Amino acid sequence: MGDILFRSTVHAERLRFTQEPQTVVRFPGTRKRESTSHSDRTHLPDPVIPGQEYQDVTVAYHLATRLTREPEAGRSGDDDTDG
Repeated sequence: MGDILFRSTVHAERLRFTQEPQTVVRFPGTRKRESTSHSDRTHLPDPVIPGQEYQDVTVAYHLATRLTREPEAGRSGDDDTDG
């Protein structure tokens, strides 16, 4: 089973939005997964006001996802023993 952890931090001295951003996080595919994501914002409200200038902005984004284990065909339980 694999894990994916993604973290990104961006900083802007000045930031202005012409329109309110539309954001979405998607995990395409057919496997089941457990996922979380969130952002920590400094000097940037939620939602932002289009046309307003924000100064000394920092956004730290965190995403974590992992595939959940699915039993192999014909097996039940999590043990790895033969027969």
